[in-house]
Amino acid sequence: MEKVKERLIIIGGAEDKKGNKEILREVCNAIDKSKDELVIATIATETPKEAGNKYKRIFRELGVSNISILYVPSREECHSKEAVEIIRKASLVFFTGGDQLRITSILGGTPLHKELIESYERGCIFVGTSAGASVVSSTMIVNGPDDESPKKCTLKMAPGLGLISKVIIDQHFAQRGRIGRLLVGVAENPEILGIGIDEDTAIIVDSENKFRVKGSGAVYVIDGRNLSYSNVSEQHQNELLSLFDVRMHVLKEGDGFDLNTGRPLEEEFLNENNEL
Repeated sequence: MEKVKERLIIIGGAEDKKGNKEILREVCNAIDKSKDELVIATIATETPKEAGNKYKRIFRELGVSNISILYVPSREECHSKEAVEIIRKASLVFFTGGDQLRITSILGGTPLHKELIESYERGCIFVGTSAGASVVSSTMIVNGPDDESPKKCTLKMAPGLGLISKVIIDQHFAQRGRIGRLLVGVAENPEILGIGIDEDTAIIVDSENKFRVKGSGAVYVIDGRNLSYSNVSEQHQNELLSLFDVRMHVLKEGDGFDLNTGRPLEEEFLNENNEL
């Protein structure tokens, strides 16, 4: 059976850049390294040249021949034909970390944003790490408290790029104690799945909306669709959040998940389908 093509590689941040580079190696192996164009989008970071050159060096070491850096520090540059052409030629776009709200506030509604969406629909692979991971969903977490018990209405969310729907993605998950804020996100949006991704860990999503886990950490899927009770509201915002009948799945490298059914994939399925 032919392997289903990757569409998204979503990394929880702080991926290994000095050792075996397993996740970044997987990114490079998703394209034809001798022919395809890999674009590094540095929109999220306030040090774009440093970030772009760092990843360009790594991807070059991993065998990618054609690499471009998309540098658009303001909305004005998102209207340039040169920037649009860079994305039009891309086979893979890699969003670096930084501030996810910078990505959407700079890109939103511009010709470059339109081209990004059209490129994805044509089959361009999108990769995001840290802030670049959160921004791929339709609704993204912008800010919220770390290492705290969940409280009502303590989360700031905004529209993302919308490359994947019906999920909220949080990154640096275990390392920054973000389970509380993801639970708030699920309480406020119980119809969608909350996905928390540890550092040096990624989910690789295929065109059938199924993903497998890669990396040294874990992935947490929080499902609130069968919530029987929630006290979330705008009143008494500093109260602790109360949720009943929340389901959570914890996945490690090699495990898979079907976003259509909201269920983990059996090992036999993964083996039969060459790890998706």
